[in-house]
Amino acid sequence: MMVRSRLIALTLLALPAFSLSDTSAQPGFQRGSERNQRRPRTVNATPSPSRSNTSKPSSEEPEPEVVRVETNLVNTVFTAVDRDRHFITTLRANDLRIYENDASQTISLFERETDRPLTLVILVDTSKSQERTLPDEKKAAKAFIRAVVRPDKDRVAIVSFTGVPRVEQQLTENVLQLNRAIDHLRVELPANNPNCDEERPVQEDPLCWTSIWDSVWESASEVLSQAPENSRRAVILLSDGDDTSSTIKRQDAIDAAVKNNVAVYSIGIGDPELYKVEQDSLRKISDRTGGRAFFPRDEVELGRAFAQIQEELRSQYVIAYSPQNKLRDGSHRRIRMEIVNPELRKQKLQLIYRQGYYAPKQ
Repeated sequence: MMVRSRLIALTLLALPAFSLSDTSAQPGFQRGSERNQRRPRTVNATPSPSRSNTSKPSSEEPEPEVVRVETNLVNTVFTAVDRDRHFITTLRANDLRIYENDASQTISLFERETDRPLTLVILVDTSKSQERTLPDEKKAAKAFIRAVVRPDKDRVAIVSFTGVPRVEQQLTENVLQLNRAIDHLRVELPANNPNCDEERPVQEDPLCWTSIWDSVWESASEVLSQAPENSRRAVILLSDGDDTSSTIKRQDAIDAAVKNNVAVYSIGIGDPELYKVEQDSLRKISDRTGGRAFFPRDEVELGRAFAQIQEELRSQYVIAYSPQNKLRDGSHRRIRMEIVNPELRKQKLQLIYRQGYYAPKQ
């Protein structure tokens, strides 16, 4: 009976959560020609190859706890860490409670995930502020890809941006192609304005501008929206957080990530002598999408940030419920989770998850 329950649970996990439905009806989400009028067009640099090979999940993973599954589920992925930032992988469904708009919900599915396919975008700021740090970023990104990508299971895209985003490599599992795309990343400045002293419109001189929110929007809405719905979607953003030219607002970028079930992991980095890292903006986009923000001070801490992201992506739970509010009104619904186990509450665990979703609209 448990085997049958597990098969049902895994089948329904592949169904889209409400947050993935009817995105065209949501505020801030532009499609087709309307979107192209608002923001720069992305340049695709490299086509995506076909996928091959196979990979078997580890037989050493513990058996997950599976709770009875219902239909019409809202699901969300979360991570639990203690005060020392160690990941907690022993939670059970009755250890916590989930709320939608402050109304307690009945948990229908609870499962620890260690083998879910990953679909990632490594989003790299290549504006002037990254001149000194880009070599370290490229080295750490390549090490991350070597450690994370499993053949025929995980896929990664490389996107760079200045005043406009540029897809350097479409989603692929091919590590060699990903490495070539990372090697291709460089800070380029206009020959006739090498220090960007002369301010020109972004359409005229994009190399002297930084469009973070446009690029997050593009990564979530265009690149990752095409990923399989049962995969774990995330953007790893490397930037100092100083947006100078986006046509998309930060909240619209957050909404696009939430609607497409994308977590944004921010790595706040830049030339510390010339540019201040905008920590508040990077924290907000990460916190509200279920990711985390890191602010490394050197190459060693940068490597640790990538290692923590890798560990977190493999140390997660999925929780789902059938919402009491059955209205299909396209409204934003807040999600809140809390630990209710008294012994675990004493440990002051932190739960990391997306803070809401958009209901479908008829």
